[in-house]
Amino acid sequence: MIHLLDRPATPRQVQEMLEVYPILVKIVVDIRRRLLAGGGEMHADCEALLLAEGSEQDDLWGANWYPAEQRIEFESLINIRPRLGNRSIIIQNEDVRQQVAAITRELLGGVQ
Repeated sequence: MIHLLDRPATPRQVQEMLEVYPILVKIVVDIRRRLLAGGGEMHADCEALLLAEGSEQDDLWGANWYPAEQRIEFESLINIRPRLGNRSIIIQNEDVRQQVAAITRELLGGVQ
């Protein structure tokens, strides 16, 4: 199940986001609006939800969240954006990585 978060997740929401992959949550973060969509099979599913809710493509960055380890992996196919200087699935801009990490920890941190 995909959840759209603008406040810290509940333990139940995290468990529902872990339905597809029991050890990780696919997430997409809107760094401008400070929103996070998490869960589902693909980052593109989270991205589509955020776009439908008014987010802009350039503000969306994908990652994986490992709740048991409280760890972020900054990899997603949606991150390939040569126009923005990101030519890899990994978020290359350190400022963007820090924003994704801060929002993720704010909304998912501490919940397993």
